[in-house]
Amino acid sequence: MRSVWILTLAQALAGCGTLVLIAFGGIIGAQIAPDPALATLPISLGVVGVAATSLPAALSMQRFGRRRMFILSALAASLAALSCAWAVAHAWFAGFCAGATFLGANMAFVQQYRFAATEYVELPQVPRAIATVMLGTLVAAFIGPEAGERLRFLAGWPEFTGSFIAVAVFLVLSAFVLLLLGPPHPHAVAKGGTMRPLRAIVAQPAYIVALLAGLSSYAVMSFIMTATPISMHVIDGHSVHATKQVITSHLVAMYLPSLVSGWLIARLGIVRMMLAGLACMASCVAVAAILGHAFVHYLAGLVLLGLGWNLLFVAGTTQLTRTYAPAERFRAQGFNDFATFTSQALASLAAGAAIAVLGWRNVNLAGIPVLLVTLVAVVAWQRTAARDPAMR
Repeated sequence: MRSVWILTLAQALAGCGTLVLIAFGGIIGAQIAPDPALATLPISLGVVGVAATSLPAALSMQRFGRRRMFILSALAASLAALSCAWAVAHAWFAGFCAGATFLGANMAFVQQYRFAATEYVELPQVPRAIATVMLGTLVAAFIGPEAGERLRFLAGWPEFTGSFIAVAVFLVLSAFVLLLLGPPHPHAVAKGGTMRPLRAIVAQPAYIVALLAGLSSYAVMSFIMTATPISMHVIDGHSVHATKQVITSHLVAMYLPSLVSGWLIARLGIVRMMLAGLACMASCVAVAAILGHAFVHYLAGLVLLGLGWNLLFVAGTTQLTRTYAPAERFRAQGFNDFATFTSQALASLAAGAAIAVLGWRNVNLAGIPVLLVTLVAVVAWQRTAARDPAMR
C-alpha cells in the first residue's frame, strides 16, 4: 500500500487547485466577467479541460507510463495556476478562463490516480485502494479553500491573486511526491492476451452500469455545486465565509466516507452502495425543493449531495475495474472518464445560466431525471445478472 499512500498524498496536493477554483471561481467570475451570466464559465471550462484531456491522458500514459505523465502534468498545471493569478490580478477574464481550462486538464491525470492505485494491490483490496486515494481530496477540501481564503489578499495584491499562487506551490509539491512512486504489480499491468474492440468492452451491461454511476454522480453533483456559490453569495447575499463553509462541508462529505466506503462495498455489495448513493442525492433535491435558502438548508443539501456522490462514484469505479482485462485498461478507463467528465462539463456549463433563469429549487429538481435513469439501469442490471451471471 506504500504507492497507494503516495498517490493519496499527491491527490491531496494536486486537488487543491480544483477546489480553490470551485470555491472561488464563481465569485471571481462575478467580479471580472463582462456579463454576470458568464460568472461560472471559469469553473465550467475547468471541467471542459478534464473532459477534453481524459482520452489523450489515458493514451499518453499507455505510451509513456503513468509516473512520468503524472509528474509532467503537475508541473504544467503549476504554470496554469500562475497564469490564473496573473489574470485575476489584472481582471483579465479571458486569461482566467484559459488558466482554469489548463488546471482542469491536469485533473484528467489526477482522476487516473484512482485507477493507478488498483495496480498496486491484489483484487480484494481494489475498493479500499480506490477509496484511500480519494481520501487525498478530503485533505485538499480543508487545505485548498482554507488557503485560498486566507491568502486571497496576499502581499496586498488584488483579491484571490495569492490563492492561485498557493495552488501553484501545491502542484509543484505534488510533482515531487510522485517521484517516489514505485512500479506496479506485474499481474495488474499484463500486456498479453487478445484485446477486444472498445465497442465490445463498452457494450457490456456491467460496463454500462458502471459508466452511468460515474456519469450521473458527477453530472448532478457538478450542476448543483457549481450553482451554489452564485445562489448563496450573489443572489441570497450570504458571506464569502459562509459560502466557503458550505462548499468545504460538501467536499468533506464527498471524500470523508472514503474511510469506510471501500469496506462497505466489500461488505454490502456494489448494487446496494449505488442505490444508497442515489437515495442521498435525491434527498439533496428534496431539501432544496421543500425547505429554503437559509445557510442550514444549503449546508444540509450539499452534505447529502457529497455523501451520495461518494457512494455512487466509488461503487461505479469498483465495478468498472471488473469489466476489462489488464491490457484493455487504458482505453476502458479513458472512455469512461471522457464520458463522465463530458457530462460534468455540460452540467457545469449550464449551471450559471440555469441558476439565473430557473432559480435554486428548479436547478436541484433538474437532476431527478438523470438519477431516475441510473436507478432503472442499476435495478435492471441487478435482476438480469441474478438470472444470468454471464451478464455481470
